[in-house]
Amino acid sequence: MISKQIKILPTGQVAILTIQNPPVNSLGSALRVALGKALNEAIADPGVLAIVLTGAGKLFSGGADIREFNTPLTSQKPLLRDLISTLENSPKPTVAAINGIALGGGLELALGCHYRVADAQASFGLPEVKLGVLPGAGGTQRLPRLIGVEAALDIITSGDSINADDGLRYGLIDQISVGDLVQEACQLGLLAADSTEGMRRLSRGPVAAPKDPGVFEVARQQAGRRYRGCMAPLECIACIEKTLTSDLDEGLEFERERFQLLVNDDQSKAQRHVFFAERAAMKLPDADVQPRPIKHVGVVGAGTMGGGIAMSLANAGIPVVLLERDQAALDRGWKVMKDNYAASVKRKKLDQFAMEQRLALIKRTVEYQDLANVDLVIEAAFEDMDVKKEIFSNLDIVCKPEVILASNTSRLDINVLAAATSRRSHVIGTHFFSPANVMRLLEVVQGAETSPEVIATLFNLARVIGKIPVLVGVCDGFVGNRMVSPYTREAHFLLEEGASPAQVDGALRRFGMAMGPLQMGDMAGLDISWAARKRMAPTRPAHIRYSSVADRICEMGRLGQKTKNGFYRYEEGSRNPIPDPMIDELIKECALAAGIQRREISDAEIIQRTMYALVNEGARILEEGIAQRSSDIDVIYVAGYGFPIFRGGPMFYADTVGLPEVLATIERFHAEHGELWTPAPLLKELASSGRKFSDL
Repeated sequence: MISKQIKILPTGQVAILTIQNPPVNSLGSALRVALGKALNEAIADPGVLAIVLTGAGKLFSGGADIREFNTPLTSQKPLLRDLISTLENSPKPTVAAINGIALGGGLELALGCHYRVADAQASFGLPEVKLGVLPGAGGTQRLPRLIGVEAALDIITSGDSINADDGLRYGLIDQISVGDLVQEACQLGLLAADSTEGMRRLSRGPVAAPKDPGVFEVARQQAGRRYRGCMAPLECIACIEKTLTSDLDEGLEFERERFQLLVNDDQSKAQRHVFFAERAAMKLPDADVQPRPIKHVGVVGAGTMGGGIAMSLANAGIPVVLLERDQAALDRGWKVMKDNYAASVKRKKLDQFAMEQRLALIKRTVEYQDLANVDLVIEAAFEDMDVKKEIFSNLDIVCKPEVILASNTSRLDINVLAAATSRRSHVIGTHFFSPANVMRLLEVVQGAETSPEVIATLFNLARVIGKIPVLVGVCDGFVGNRMVSPYTREAHFLLEEGASPAQVDGALRRFGMAMGPLQMGDMAGLDISWAARKRMAPTRPAHIRYSSVADRICEMGRLGQKTKNGFYRYEEGSRNPIPDPMIDELIKECALAAGIQRREISDAEIIQRTMYALVNEGARILEEGIAQRSSDIDVIYVAGYGFPIFRGGPMFYADTVGLPEVLATIERFHAEHGELWTPAPLLKELASSGRKFSDL
């Protein structure tokens, strides 16, 4: 767990303590015991003049072992804060030699040292806010004392990492190593041991008042926008604010109280669930299958999705051949891509040189033959089976035999597309989410004959381009859009029964959704779901309730934001939805035609009708094997559909409410609203046996 080496230099001896706890050198209970013992021995050794702490392998420490949260191991002595206190109060200089990353508790450990040296590739961060907690081992108290309130607010409330150059600029580290990191840390420690100035202890440092007294209020507003509904960022800000009015001991006690409040709350449990769910989603059933290298990718279609996919690939340094049916369409798509990159430069998210590098990776063409040598083609044409089948037939003729053919379809049958080729095992679905260059989710759709090697290759590519891949099976809408159908169905029914679009969307935003289903439909384009409904109309049972509200809106030419009106109206250049009395009248007409007596609808009913529709359909998807695990569904909804992370996804949310209660409400809806609310057999089975979705 901790290797100890005594290094003898011309000016004295240094104890080098190395954290060894692969894969990320996490600070679990066993490691803390070993580190505490090694520290005490080094301090007691009269021959040791300085102590250097570093990490084995490629990183210093990834922080606390999250699996120990809410377990007895969390409180096993020594606590992390005890080790940090030992480092800080050591009579001998302590130096952190930071290799690779120092995150969370790893960075807090380094803050306990008197000095910090890092290699040029090092990065530092306190990402606890992303897990619904705060740095609980002194991070909120020591970091402001070291780098100031403003910089500490940025690092702690964002949860994002900074690099070595920024660390040096902030004063987080004392120097960047230019040679042997540990050797330089040893020399710094011995130099400090020989100094008459004494140790630099952050506990003794005052906290300078921020230049702008309104900085905390600004931070709260920013946190509200970025982490809507989450408690953790606000508690982080309160702890940092506390540094201005208390000494370190008082501040640490306040930090401990707030940490305990958060770690025991459902929000943190939900966020930790999502953290582990994302990692589980990336595990494939065939773990031993090796992915193929993807060095060159073709993208068919330069529209919104195709352009975004091409940008995602170029952003990762992968050359792209972008194909369109004609030069005019290609030029339109190219202009949008250039404008998107230019906007990133303007926001200082990208510099001009990087923009030009990425654009240079994208070759434009109207000739299929230019795709002859790519390793993968991602088709991103209009959502029409006949159009896509023709494209796949053309690709099958032009592309080399081993190429992978992927379709960016949101709901069409991958097996039908595969049948249009001579390489069914090489065909796969890649459902990107819009905007594809921003959204992190990627549904990887496995066809009946898709090979494990092809799946592994797409999963590996997803990681390279910064996406979260989730393996799903073939059905109409796969996981995400199949579940969206009953969710939006209930939203439309609620309109007919008495709610307004603003009430439905408002209730769901207050629940924590990024936006409500009606505003989401306007943003995506109402014609997309309209086309799907028309495609399914011939097989829709006549006795099943159907809302014509959305169809009537589309028939009026109101297709959402792109036509400046849909469920709402939109002013030029604005995405803000404005309620439209014309739609209110249309809804009343539809209700009257359907014989529905309108009534007052509560926000609570809106939440239950929409959320439990998601859960019931999710249970059917699990039963059919379309999703591998319930946590995969949660990842899809948090990463792709704006589901609040602090509720953990629809299936985790149902577990939190309690499946017997969820089932009882669904059975009531079944009695009131008919067979669309037939409870899923899996939900009934789990509720009756006292199990949860997470137990599957």
